[in-house]
Amino acid sequence: MSKLFTPFKLKGLEIRNRIMMSPMCMYSAGDDGKPTDWHFVHYGTRAVGSVGLIMQEATAVERRGRITGNDLGLWDDSQIEPLKKIVDFVHSVGGKIGVQLAHAGRKCEVKNEKIVAPSSIKWSDEYPVPSELTKNEIKDIIRAFGTAAARAVKVGYDTVEVHAAHGYLIHEFLSPLSNKRSDEYRGKIENRVRFLREVLLEVKKNIPDDMPIFMRVSATDFVDGGLDIKETIEIVKLVKDFVDVVDCSSGGLLSPRIDLYPGYQIIYAEAVKRQTGVPTVAVGLITSPEMAEEIIGNERADMVALGRVLLRQPYWPVYAAHELKDEDIIARQYFRGRYT
Repeated sequence: MSKLFTPFKLKGLEIRNRIMMSPMCMYSAGDDGKPTDWHFVHYGTRAVGSVGLIMQEATAVERRGRITGNDLGLWDDSQIEPLKKIVDFVHSVGGKIGVQLAHAGRKCEVKNEKIVAPSSIKWSDEYPVPSELTKNEIKDIIRAFGTAAARAVKVGYDTVEVHAAHGYLIHEFLSPLSNKRSDEYRGKIENRVRFLREVLLEVKKNIPDDMPIFMRVSATDFVDGGLDIKETIEIVKLVKDFVDVVDCSSGGLLSPRIDLYPGYQIIYAEAVKRQTGVPTVAVGLITSPEMAEEIIGNERADMVALGRVLLRQPYWPVYAAHELKDEDIIARQYFRGRYT
């Protein structure tokens, strides 16, 4: 058996292989934040294609927490039932599915919404200056994450991922480039991690004890004075009691030019895993079965997250199983595809 197709157990969750679908916004929901038939087919196809864990796209915990007016949401009870239809189908074909709980912060593009952030610093010249969050507003958002997590349990998700990356609200608190507050949420790393810690605690309170929590981080801002891998490792150490897996991405706080090449972020997942003892997910232009097998086989990460390649090849795991001579995962309806 290839390492890529070994099961992965986290608390009460067993995933059939080490392949995760990276959360990618489809910008296809209505203004009510509810999924459409597009989402059902999109996620259902990847489940039929044997993705072990589908991580649903960034799903807003508040209306003003959306990136665009077409983002999915879990801020209202009416969103539970239409999402449940997707989750039930994924389960029916042996897949697992989680939801990425998110708040866009200063990167919200929705018209007529109050844009908020840790500090009144706009993301770019094309974006408005956000309002600095008061302490009461911070408490409200923390509660919104917890309430959304409770709704996720009712939907039937297998796990939740707290989105602390890519320049969105939690990341804005973590990076000294975007957090210029004058209270206990800014300054040294123990203060900047406070908001993340409080969110994780609130999420944990609202889910079963055996449900794992993923956390997506931007391991580096790629900008002098911002987060780097050393500080990210310290952040993970400060919250490791509340996190079961760290999903290691990078960037998004600003818009620096960086070199992109296959596997360019694997080093971050490997460093976090080695230095914190927390399982990790590697992501970043992982496209070939051989590369994915090497990452898992050499224990550089515990899962691989695929993004763009799963948009191009929704049945990539079936292709990978064929290439790695481990075809037991293929749905019985597609058995004929095993033979050349």
